[in-house]
Amino acid sequence: MRGMPSDPATPAAHPATQTGTPPRHVAILGAGIEGLCSALELLRAGHRVTLLDPGIPGGEQAASYGNAGWFSSMSVLPPSAPGLWRKVPGFLADPLGPLAISWSHLPRALPWLLRYLAAGSTEAKLLSIAQSLRPLLQDSPVLHAALAREAGVPELVEQRGLMHAYASRAAFEAEAMAWRIRRQVGVEWREVEEAELRASEPHLTPDYRFAVLVEEAGRCLDPGAYVGALFALAQRNGAAFRQVAARGLRIESGRLRGVALADGSALECDAAVIAAGLRSAPLAAQAGDRVPLQGERGYHVMLLGTQLGPQRSMQLSGAKMVVNAMREGLRAAGQVEIAGPDAPPNWKRAEILRDHLLRAFPDLPNPFPAERVKFWMGQRPSTPDGMPCLGPSRATPDVIHAFGHGHVGMVGGPRTGRIVAQLLSGQAPEIPIAPFAAARFR
Repeated sequence: MRGMPSDPATPAAHPATQTGTPPRHVAILGAGIEGLCSALELLRAGHRVTLLDPGIPGGEQAASYGNAGWFSSMSVLPPSAPGLWRKVPGFLADPLGPLAISWSHLPRALPWLLRYLAAGSTEAKLLSIAQSLRPLLQDSPVLHAALAREAGVPELVEQRGLMHAYASRAAFEAEAMAWRIRRQVGVEWREVEEAELRASEPHLTPDYRFAVLVEEAGRCLDPGAYVGALFALAQRNGAAFRQVAARGLRIESGRLRGVALADGSALECDAAVIAAGLRSAPLAAQAGDRVPLQGERGYHVMLLGTQLGPQRSMQLSGAKMVVNAMREGLRAAGQVEIAGPDAPPNWKRAEILRDHLLRAFPDLPNPFPAERVKFWMGQRPSTPDGMPCLGPSRATPDVIHAFGHGHVGMVGGPRTGRIVAQLLSGQAPEIPIAPFAAARFR
């Protein structure tokens, strides 16, 4: 890939020092995985950083906390696919399906949904998206491992591969187009036949008879603790933190002068990174870019205090969910729910994940003790084409977009941070970022 670093585990160089660009005071609007990776790389480059977020980084309110814990460098395809439009009536009719659309939210979400369906309407479009995402996600497990070591939590990141389990080889072959595209952009995998699957995953139900193992991929054993450790590292390295949301940008004559805060105060700075999840769209609009951003509500269930799950993290194709054995227990994550940002959680969707999990691993107690079951719901900040907004804003190069990663937020964090630091230090980004420009939505 053009511009890919020769050693992805090596921290980004100090571009501000190398190019002579004066150090800047950068406000990072949002302290999730994208914001924290950006903060660490900007600090490494010699800039001054202030993190702004209304919540505590790594806390349960954050999307980074609740994700499946996959560093899935093979996740190069958007959720949409050719022919998906035919299933929309079913999505509306079944509020508990793996993808559900709220009737009450449909009028507001319809423009986004039409773009979403169009983005994956042909194989050629999917290949184009995959070619764009692959450099952003490639080597993510190695980059995360380097960050975890630096943060003092190397045990939270593993690179033992991720498995996709299927009921049969025929079920795998039904997804041939997706895997063909992955191979075209450089993703490799190993087939796992039934005998090997039984031996390597003794707790998995025999209903799954075939799998593929992507050995380059990795996982996180506690996403909340990992994000919290990156936050602590950023503070040790000199980042300031204010627990308040950014409300607006003060741009004068094409230059950023400061950020207005929700508490009525202001922060003077000469650069900003928009990485505020769902709150990013109105901030981006102030910087000249209208980005269609929709919350894809996702759920997880934690079965606390048990390790009777997979030896490797896996996606169960029949259940459309990811299963990951973590430090605190077994997590199953998945579901896509298109609903209003203030709509109450539908915990039946989390109960479905729990029930799938108990069926997939019959050695688990069933029913599982209710006091050891924990449900969670959060919002994936998603663009219609499944790609982030990453690059300078229309109004000023002082404001960098780094949001809208959707399903690839955790895996895309490290290289996003490197690119942000390069842009604000006057360096060319290490991978092509033109496909991620907000201008694609004009």
